[in-house]
Amino acid sequence: MQILGIDIGGSGVKGALVDSASGELTAERFRIETPQPATPEAVAETVGEVAQHFSWSGPVGVTFPGVVTRGTVHTAANMDHSWIGVDAAALFGKVLNTGGSGAPRVLNDADAAGVAEMAHGAGRGRDGVVLMLTFGTGIGSALFLDGKLVPNTELGHLELHGKDAELRASARIRAEKELSWGKWADRVQDYLALVEKLLSPELILIGGGVAKHADKFVPLLKLRAEIAGAQLMNEAGIVGAAMAAAPDTASQ
Repeated sequence: MQILGIDIGGSGVKGALVDSASGELTAERFRIETPQPATPEAVAETVGEVAQHFSWSGPVGVTFPGVVTRGTVHTAANMDHSWIGVDAAALFGKVLNTGGSGAPRVLNDADAAGVAEMAHGAGRGRDGVVLMLTFGTGIGSALFLDGKLVPNTELGHLELHGKDAELRASARIRAEKELSWGKWADRVQDYLALVEKLLSPELILIGGGVAKHADKFVPLLKLRAEIAGAQLMNEAGIVGAAMAAAPDTASQ
């Protein structure tokens, strides 16, 4: 089934039509810069523009970079804090034409990426404890036990050397401080060592925009856990959003 997936990030709002069964994009991805300030009204307008680009009428899944439960946003570390407490499903429903399929499905962005990667990427067929980490404006996390998601873990906000881990090891920090891949890998190593100490995952998947450069830093990381670059790369959030809005999952 074809579904529109929209992935909201700190720097961009991107979407595409997705075959929810195969996880393949059926139309070229479309992206608009995230408005600044990233208020609910401004972001919702951008989400609507992405949907209009595809002239879409049907089910829609939308990701958000924060804790989301039953469509309501509870944290917004890399977005405007006015998002906290907003019913995002209702807000997006006003700008999206879901074609009678009900309110759009809204979920945490890293959770969406992880669901997609477990179904169609490097985590496919893996059981035990698997952790997906997305490195971008911040650090997102998706934790799985025997293929089942433990939602809204937000492990990018663990304290590392006295501050939020994502303020030391996100892809944004690498770019801002102009760190070499080697120097950034040292920071990522410290972060992953902390995560491994807490959760003992068997597999850690590295996603986000840096996944396409996995060969430049993943070989430098040394843990007990297996480490692999995400196969769906920066499209994972879009795919996971669409999967969440599929009729067989939207009611769950």
